[in-house]
Amino acid sequence: MTAAEVAVALGLRELPEEGGLFAETLADGYSTAIYYLLAAPAFSAMHRLDATEVFHFYAGAPARMLLLHPDGSASEPVLGTDLAAGARPQVVVPAGTWQGTSTTGAWTLLGTTMAPGFAPERFELGHRAALAARWPAAAARIGELTRG
Repeated sequence: MTAAEVAVALGLRELPEEGGLFAETLADGYSTAIYYLLAAPAFSAMHRLDATEVFHFYAGAPARMLLLHPDGSASEPVLGTDLAAGARPQVVVPAGTWQGTSTTGAWTLLGTTMAPGFAPERFELGHRAALAARWPAAAARIGELTRG
């Protein structure tokens, strides 16, 4: 399937600010879950949430994440199925961790779950200069995952 076909099949729509396409599949007052599609050159812009978010890999190319941890460290987990190469089908992003994601191919279909559930006031979009100043070793990747 193409990214466009996946988007139609799952009823995905644009995700403001962050980027990519999504559809909410669960919102029960305690938690939320979404489908999330990244079709190149789209990316998930650097942002942080005040609750833990769990990412799940479903289909397409592996996705490369950038996680900027509150302790000043950075990591780049890969969501995918090549376990021998270090990819994982699930990545947990702790609350307060800056995160951004891009596909390594034409498209990647992911899912995320949060408990407590997502709410717009819990979302903070990252700014390139401030993040690069705090995590200078990750500045190049931060540049790829920010819009300003």
